[in-house]
Amino acid sequence: MIGLNTLRTGALAAALLLVPAASALAQNTVRPEVGKPLQAADSLFKAKKYREALAKVAEADGASGKTPYETYVITRTRGSIAAAAGEHAAAARDFEAVIATNRNTGAEQLKLIQAVAGLHYHARDYAKSASWASRYQREGGTDPAMQTLVVQSHFLLNDCPAVAKAVGTGNGRRPSEQELQMLANCYNKQKDSTGYVAAIERLVTLYPKKEYWTDLLNRVQKKTGFSDRLSLDVFRLKLATGNITTAGDYLEMAQLAIQAGFPAEAKAVVDKGYEAKVLGNGKDAERHQRLRDLVAKRLAEAAQARAQAEKDAMADKAGDALVAIGYSYVSEGAPQKGLAIMEQGIKKGGLKRPDDAKLLLGIAQLQGGAKSRGLQTLQGVHGKDGTADLARLWILLGQRG
Repeated sequence: MIGLNTLRTGALAAALLLVPAASALAQNTVRPEVGKPLQAADSLFKAKKYREALAKVAEADGASGKTPYETYVITRTRGSIAAAAGEHAAAARDFEAVIATNRNTGAEQLKLIQAVAGLHYHARDYAKSASWASRYQREGGTDPAMQTLVVQSHFLLNDCPAVAKAVGTGNGRRPSEQELQMLANCYNKQKDSTGYVAAIERLVTLYPKKEYWTDLLNRVQKKTGFSDRLSLDVFRLKLATGNITTAGDYLEMAQLAIQAGFPAEAKAVVDKGYEAKVLGNGKDAERHQRLRDLVAKRLAEAAQARAQAEKDAMADKAGDALVAIGYSYVSEGAPQKGLAIMEQGIKKGGLKRPDDAKLLLGIAQLQGGAKSRGLQTLQGVHGKDGTADLARLWILLGQRG
């Protein structure tokens, strides 16, 4: 569950503008029996004596034979005071009546509509807050807080389809991180795993924070049918997204790389652990050094055996060995040569697990600077054992870069 930020309503409160009786008198004529109590209400409002101010407004409202303009001034003044007093529903009703008069300028009308949306939200009438915030947008309002208000109102109504629709609207606008968080939370509350993952994928694409990647990676490994043999591939994605931070993770990834026959990759991982000062410190420093020494030994052995290994791989009917040798070159910083060998191996065919080979090639292409080719390769990974899931995550990461 993602932490949901509290909607900031300061901007909405700023729209609750009091029309002082004195200002109203300067523009139109009101009778003394209306104007004097409203002037008193204005002074009490400024002194934050809201109860007394509302009493004065009621006195003005009690005058007989009020003109439409007098009613307008009384209603708008009462709405402003009620809003300040925390009487949100009452204030919303007054401002709705003011809006219906069509006496306001275009800019004033928008501020009043914005205020009504915020007041209904504070009154917990979320259907009305969503409706009025949407009206604000339709009539040309541009305050992004109103878009958030639409989304959050639907979220609080547990209306996930409406939340999804609101997040996806806005003439190509980029949804805010908070809006996508609400969408993810909405799906999570409804136990809609597919919708939740889709929302998190949008978050990692637009707001690539480590915690979003952590969530996706944890979920993908828990999927039914996800193969344990893909542990190293998961670690590769963790490393690329900044999700390897502990000594245990660095050590496990390096050991898996050694077991897979990729000592150069293991060396890169161990070096990163030392650079981050996660390895080489504390009570396990000697253990870390032993692993470093083992990696160096395996690298030397691989270098000595490389010529024969490449010869054997070329003679093999299957392309698996060529794919592995090519990836080793990429890990060593020779992507052009390594990618060519990997592609040669896949083209040869006879692969034990074709989707594994294509996944590794796609990763190597992204790592080696061949981004467009890498994305294309990864789109061709369709394994049901987790390879396609990992390929999709690499695509998200690659598209961001």
